[in-house]
Amino acid sequence: MEESAAREEGTVVVPATASETSPERPWPLHRLSENLKLHIERAPATWIEGQLIEHKNNRGNLYMTMRDLEEEVSLPLTAWRAVAAGIDPSVQQGSRVVARVKPNFWVKGGRLSMVVQEMRPVGLGDLLARVELLRRRLAEEGLTSPARKRQLPVLPGVIGLITGRDSDALKDVVRNTHLRWPAAVFEVREVAVQGPDAPRQVAAALAELDARPEVEVIVIARGGGALEEVVLPFSDEALVRAVAAARTPVVSAIGHEADRPVLDDVADLRASTPTDAAKRIVPDAAQESVGIREARLRLAGAVERRVRGEADALAALRSRPVLAHPHVMVDTRTEDLGRWQERGRVALGHRLAREADAVSALRAQVRALSPQQTLDRGYAVVQHAGHVVRRAEDVTPGDDLDVLVAAGRIEAYVTDVTPVETPSPTQEDA
Repeated sequence: MEESAAREEGTVVVPATASETSPERPWPLHRLSENLKLHIERAPATWIEGQLIEHKNNRGNLYMTMRDLEEEVSLPLTAWRAVAAGIDPSVQQGSRVVARVKPNFWVKGGRLSMVVQEMRPVGLGDLLARVELLRRRLAEEGLTSPARKRQLPVLPGVIGLITGRDSDALKDVVRNTHLRWPAAVFEVREVAVQGPDAPRQVAAALAELDARPEVEVIVIARGGGALEEVVLPFSDEALVRAVAAARTPVVSAIGHEADRPVLDDVADLRASTPTDAAKRIVPDAAQESVGIREARLRLAGAVERRVRGEADALAALRSRPVLAHPHVMVDTRTEDLGRWQERGRVALGHRLAREADAVSALRAQVRALSPQQTLDRGYAVVQHAGHVVRRAEDVTPGDDLDVLVAAGRIEAYVTDVTPVETPSPTQEDA
């Protein structure tokens, strides 16, 4: 264990911590190994899951290598004799297991190993229970709801197909699709469809096809097989979530009726077999041709009936008196128009006469109120310095005045001013 201060080992002062070491003051190798052992063995025992790709028995001790179920990651495991004796005999190379392991560091060899304290095989029942648990969890999240499933295009331009390498499923989908619609175009991705690497490869192919805008539907197809080969790879959580997040509609054609993989629930459409998928993604050209011929016949019949009906209606219209003698209607309208014109002429004359009288009255009223009319009656307008004189006190003797009369102006000179006395309010009240 590291100490808080440097201490002497023999005659050499050794740094207490790794951060205090330097080229001049290094740690001896055994010091590093001892510290590593102390740190590593502090880690608690952990349950892990994977597949055994190596399994060797040497004098009762088991030496194994476990690989991750999704990633290319492996780890060596050691089960000493006492623990190995209690491991189920069905655990062999290729088995899927869960193990409780604790890290161990061998100081002399400088090697890290994982010591198995307990190991159990993962049975098919356990795996199916996990599948059902995942199915319920996705249902609670709404990822299996019919409301979020998208409609397939009526006739996809490019069909993405993810299936096994040179598999019967690939041939079934392509052959039956071309039988129904010979012009169908495929973009095929051949991947592993069983084994621990299958979900990752399928998800990668799905992402690649989903990124291509010309691909309008993606089919994930696999033929029949054992339950664990069909259901488990296509019930991988990462894969089914990738399908749920895809922008392109996805068709699941796994072809296992007894136990459906979770992919069937999340996909936009479930096909019972690859052949059934081919029937779902494209229409039948022969049926469409028959339908087009029938539609053309129905359309021709409808047009013929419509033309016949319109011809009968036109004949009926032509036989009416108004069309047989159309001048009668014109003559009638001509007489009506003459009466309306005369009526309008008379009404307009009356209106003009009334308005002329009104204008004359207004003209006389304006003339009576005009200043010139006042001047014509003998009144005058007296101005001093450009202002109208209204009171005698506004001018003084000697001021020049300008007097405007009805016809002309008069220049005048003030000789005397006689203001008019205004009675006081007291006198008026009295």
